[in-house]
Amino acid sequence: MQCTRWSIVVPVKTLIRAKTRLAAAAGPYRADLAVAVACDTVSAALRCPLVARVVVVTADPVPARRLAEVGAHVVADPDRGLNTALRFGAVEAVRLAPADAIGALQADLPALRPAELEHVLAAAAEFEQSFVPDAADVGTTFYGVRPGVPFLPGFGGESRARHLSGGAKELTLDGVSSVRRDVDTVEDLREALALGVGPATAAVAALLNSV
Repeated sequence: MQCTRWSIVVPVKTLIRAKTRLAAAAGPYRADLAVAVACDTVSAALRCPLVARVVVVTADPVPARRLAEVGAHVVADPDRGLNTALRFGAVEAVRLAPADAIGALQADLPALRPAELEHVLAAAAEFEQSFVPDAADVGTTFYGVRPGVPFLPGFGGESRARHLSGGAKELTLDGVSSVRRDVDTVEDLREALALGVGPATAAVAALLNSV
């Protein structure tokens, strides 16, 4: 059986708006931390055997440059909200590879393991649309659709309930903690560090006093 190939869309905020809840802990390194986390997320996704490409959507030239250097295909964010950015990226993904499945992945998964993402994508390929809840079972870290299925992400706030009400299959998989561990708070960062983060995040985290 042929494996489904995926285009992964990753939205990246402008640095002035990124990781504001980590401002007290990160201090002058907040922007550096946000870029590092995004770079580790994208790098790990690109190492996943089922991922053909990562399309990054951002309006900020700094992460745009760094993420292009790690191999992402970068497009400009229309700056009309998170889900609009994701849909915009999905249009570009379809243009690049119309036969591939499309997944949306949060940019703040610094502990992401390619093998765990592969497990998620293999499971997601069995359903028209599916998602992975975050570690708190409130938000969403991944949403995906099979080729040809309308891409209708509902990220933001209580997105787990939103995706469920939209008919997406919730993927309750063992052994995918790195896919679920997004980072918004200092405690989230500590938990990600305990899982083992990528080199860019580890380098910036070593400069912080509060983690």
